[in-house]
Amino acid sequence: MPLSDVAVRSAKPRERPYKLADGQGMYLEVMPNGSKYWRLKYRIDGKEKRAALGVYPAVSLLAARKARDGIKETLRDGLDPTHEKRREKLERSVARANSFESVAREWHASKVESWAEGYAANVLKTFEQDVFPALGARPIKDIAAPELLEVMRKIESRGALEMARKALQTSGQVFRYAVVTGRADRDPSTDLKGALKTRKVKHMARISEAELPELLRKIEKYDGEPQTRLALQFMALTFVRTGELRYAEWTEINEDRGEWRIPADKMKMETPHIVPLSKQAIEVIRKLREMNGRWQWVFPQQTNTKKPISENTILFALYRMGYHSRMTGHGFRGLASTILNEHGFNRDWIELQLAHTERDDVRAAYNHAQYLAERRKMMQWWGDYLEGVSVANVAAS
Repeated sequence: MPLSDVAVRSAKPRERPYKLADGQGMYLEVMPNGSKYWRLKYRIDGKEKRAALGVYPAVSLLAARKARDGIKETLRDGLDPTHEKRREKLERSVARANSFESVAREWHASKVESWAEGYAANVLKTFEQDVFPALGARPIKDIAAPELLEVMRKIESRGALEMARKALQTSGQVFRYAVVTGRADRDPSTDLKGALKTRKVKHMARISEAELPELLRKIEKYDGEPQTRLALQFMALTFVRTGELRYAEWTEINEDRGEWRIPADKMKMETPHIVPLSKQAIEVIRKLREMNGRWQWVFPQQTNTKKPISENTILFALYRMGYHSRMTGHGFRGLASTILNEHGFNRDWIELQLAHTERDDVRAAYNHAQYLAERRKMMQWWGDYLEGVSVANVAAS
């Protein structure tokens, strides 16, 4: 007779294991310690075998019968349930190893030593917060462009447009890594080109060329932290982005060669960048080395030297000098671009020095050093120009 729920529940342990048959080869095995196991006896190729169907009460009588029926179906197809169970377990194991999260973490581990610590942490944080919850468990080869777009749209919905762009970019790198390691056929992120929202370009406030001499004079006489004064001077001489200045490390600067090599992970366009240093910039660097040469950062925080200066250090210093809503750190870039163009410098040299051009991976290694000799001359002209403007302003005053 088939078992009932009451019979299963009330089965008491005995001195030795015993079985309660349910029919069609299924039975409940009751152990001396009170544990109850569902088993199924079946034959294949003339040999008797047994399959485990679960443990009662976690697996109810009804659930055990469904499992039995599934195994019977497998047997009717001529397959061995034990072998199928092993195959399915292996497939799940392979799927986990080839999931988006597994491949992404493997890719991240392969890159982390060449990245700045902060950048590596931010990449992983974005994946863990925004991408893994939706795509982490999915086999990477099965992820299609619409799924990826849905994840990016959720990031966009928070107004984090730049984060969405970077998340798509790094996801694309993970897919390409999966392709070259044989775990995916293609990179679906390429199908999303132009699909994300872009923020309207907001031109940063900046003074005119005529006002530059007065600003340089005020920077020279700045009465705040000496490091902040040097940071302002260095930004004016190199016209890099504020983030690139903040995260400058001593290992990137070569005074003998007169250049600062910024790694790709610190750049907005994520390609390496070379900043030729004029003699005026080298002079500022030498002063900074005397102050901060023992630290990792060229511009460390005064209260915690393990961290770089705040993103608002430059901006607040300009406010303090009376340039609120009139000048930002980014404004030095616009000033340099305008003045260099007006003085006849090749536009390609200027754009490369501003690191404006978004380049593909193949061209990046070549382009970051393109026109380097010409850019060295241009950057020295710029240093001389600022020095001349500053000296002329002092003489006039």
